[in-house]
Amino acid sequence: MSSKKAAHQRTIGKLYSHILENTRVKTPKNARQLEKLLKGAANHWRIEILRLVAKQEGITLDKIAETLNCNFKTASGHTQKLVQAGLLEKKYLGQSVLHSLSSQGKILYSFLQSF
Repeated sequence: MSSKKAAHQRTIGKLYSHILENTRVKTPKNARQLEKLLKGAANHWRIEILRLVAKQEGITLDKIAETLNCNFKTASGHTQKLVQAGLLEKKYLGQSVLHSLSSQGKILYSFLQSF
């Protein structure tokens, strides 16, 4: 096994252990569920969105796009993938949609801070 692959497996193992030890919410029960969670964050835009939402709970999509200096469609697509992965939650308030980290999103964010 290559050292890169071994390092990748150690990182995945650390993340899975961290999730299991620090949450009382629904945790991934198998490798496919964990894969969905990790793929949800496997993009530099999504990592930046997670960081931004962690710092500004209840941020709108317009503000996400403005702060990250990206177009609305890019921000919208990536936030949707984060929602589908269970890392972000949406709250509808009139015509505004407020974004916040889900419990699993908070766990993943705290794990990302260790790097």
